[in-house]
Amino acid sequence: MTSQASDTRARYMITFAKEGALRYCGQLDMQRTMERTLRRAKLPIAYSQGFHPHPKINLGAALPLGIISHCEVADIWLDEPRPAGLILEQLQGHSPEGLRFIKAQHVSPQEPTMQSRIQAAEYHILWPRDDVPEDLEQRVKVLMRSHALIRERRGKQYDLRPLIENAELSTSEDDVPMLIIKVSLLPGNTGRPDEVLRAMDLDPYQPDIIRTRFFLDVKDSNPD
Repeated sequence: MTSQASDTRARYMITFAKEGALRYCGQLDMQRTMERTLRRAKLPIAYSQGFHPHPKINLGAALPLGIISHCEVADIWLDEPRPAGLILEQLQGHSPEGLRFIKAQHVSPQEPTMQSRIQAAEYHILWPRDDVPEDLEQRVKVLMRSHALIRERRGKQYDLRPLIENAELSTSEDDVPMLIIKVSLLPGNTGRPDEVLRAMDLDPYQPDIIRTRFFLDVKDSNPD
């Protein structure tokens, strides 16, 4: 590819929600789903150079299976610039069930990838009205007062407690108690919301777990 062609490439950050059955789609499958959606939307995906070119699509922090998200992000490169509003409209018109596009914005090619900037994430954990644990407030207090929470992941022990930056009770739009947690998403120091629930002796499959916000390295910012 000539340098002139390379200069026409444009980078965009796409914010999207991952809902419904798509919450059980893993990161690699999500990458393929995003590529297929871009193709159906007839957007000119840019490819890397070399012997094995691949589409220049970079997803943000991996989402554990079964968790909903309203703030996922993807860095995409196109071979030619398009208005961000038009890109969003085309994606919305060709998105599969469970993939909801929220925002598209032009990003400078010199900016770090969103994946490298993510430091932490916020999750909202909501139980059905009749299944909210009666002692949820006490469990949160015990969690936050703990000095260590030794868990096991891939056969190795680790301390979950330093990865939990905050946990507090709130109420949902339906006036049902919900748990809000903020956990680290740093490489090698990733806190999982399902493990936080297990550390509280709660079933992680009973409530809905929704990723609602990312915290970035420079400032608190919600990319959607």
